Amino acid sequence: MHTDSPSTGRTDSRTDNRTDNRTDNRTGNRTGNRTDSRTNGSNHMKSMKHTESSKRVKKTYAAAALLTAAALALSGCGGGGGDDASAPVAEVSAETGSAKAATVLDKPFEKPDLVLTDTNGKSYDFRAETEGKPTLIYFGYTNCPDVCPLTMNNLAVAKKEVAKELSAPELDQLRIVFVTTDPERDTPKALGEWLKGIDPDVIGLTGDFETIQAGARTLGITIDPPTKDADGKVTSMHGTQVIAFSPKTDGGYVLYGEDATVEDYTQDLPKLLEGANP
Repeated sequence: MHTDSPSTGRTDSRTDNRTDNRTDNRTGNRTGNRTDSRTNGSNHMKSMKHTESSKRVKKTYAAAALLTAAALALSGCGGGGGDDASAPVAEVSAETGSAKAATVLDKPFEKPDLVLTDTNGKSYDFRAETEGKPTLIYFGYTNCPDVCPLTMNNLAVAKKEVAKELSAPELDQLRIVFVTTDPERDTPKALGEWLKGIDPDVIGLTGDFETIQAGARTLGITIDPPTKDADGKVTSMHGTQVIAFSPKTDGGYVLYGEDATVEDYTQDLPKLLEGANP
């Protein structure tokens, strides 16, 4: 969303430059007033450049719709990332031509007040347990045929790669949290067994669907209740974003889409551990 339109004085300025001042500028060039002409022209160009630049600084998007196109292409998992009038709005830095997988949010998400059950059957307060820790959160389900296991495996492999360069105490600060969108089937035991094959250090959370849905919504992630088709196949429609929280502010300041690769996470994790922009 572009902000303020150019000032109304621009038309007068252009008219003056093209008509009345044209003679003065030419005369100035011939009589020694070249400096004034160049100064006026320079200031006018700077004004135009500043206005155009200010338009490019920020674009505002509905966070839930940032990855709609990618999410709708999912098989089995479903999209669920469409427009939601109640979803929070995220301001993101617009970097023309950037190929970065990470989207840095100018207005970070507040960490959700989400109390669920971990794979050991114990209560887990997401906000309290991850306070001051670099944290990545993803919403998905264990029966997902594609994007969920791919995303979690990408994170797990990237973590192993980063472990080659960082000390154990540094990496131990990282929290990767997987919240199920299909809590009826993803019991603590089922969730634990699934995550064990990916990375046993990942924190798996399950609980009441409405609670999970509300927590995801505060991060601009839409989750629909699981549905069953005529053949009995259950599908969970959900957004596919990974949100990274800063250990400095606890704000969700970086967003990744399903197209983020192992290489993307490997490159960015050291910075995320410090709360720096990737």
